Amino acid sequence: MNIERVDRNRRLSLGKAIKIHKGNYEAGGTTIGVLEDSFQIALNGYVRPGEAMEDRDPLWVGEIISRFEKKGFSLKGLKLMSVERPFAEKHYEELSSKPFFEGLVDYIISGPVAAMVWEGKNVVATGRKIIGATKPSESDPGTIRGDFAVEVGRNVIHGSDSVENAKKEIALWFPDGTVNWQSSLHSWIYE
Repeated sequence: MNIERVDRNRRLSLGKAIKIHKGNYEAGGTTIGVLEDSFQIALNGYVRPGEAMEDRDPLWVGEIISRFEKKGFSLKGLKLMSVERPFAEKHYEELSSKPFFEGLVDYIISGPVAAMVWEGKNVVATGRKIIGATKPSESDPGTIRGDFAVEVGRNVIHGSDSVENAKKEIALWFPDGTVNWQSSLHSWIYE
């Protein structure tokens, strides 16, 4: 896969000129698709339980990345990190009045997480389908939660539930921005 820096206003040759402008794909003045960004966290449920933090090995990160790549989305940011309590509380602040808030915070800080930003057409809605229902027991087999999670409090992955929340989460987790690149497969995936 060739990685190259791409200006979003650059014209692509796909048999006809398609202009990318602020995430919109335009051909002949008609908008034919919109790219958006989504935020996901592979939570520490992807590591072997019972191991010391420094001895834990990521088990499912590659599988999670693979599922989004196979769908045609572009990875724009990736961080493997340990989360401090104040940061976790800020991430989940909209849920602070819920009875499960402390459990969420305790879980995300209990081990390393892999924070990711994905870009693509309808990536938020499609990403939610790839991830599966919040309750693993209601997640279909073949979804990330359907395949790797059992309990809702240990549901393996977080994903943006709206474009607006994705923007907030990306700004929080990736304050310096993400990588601006485009896969050489882009023209084979998007019209």
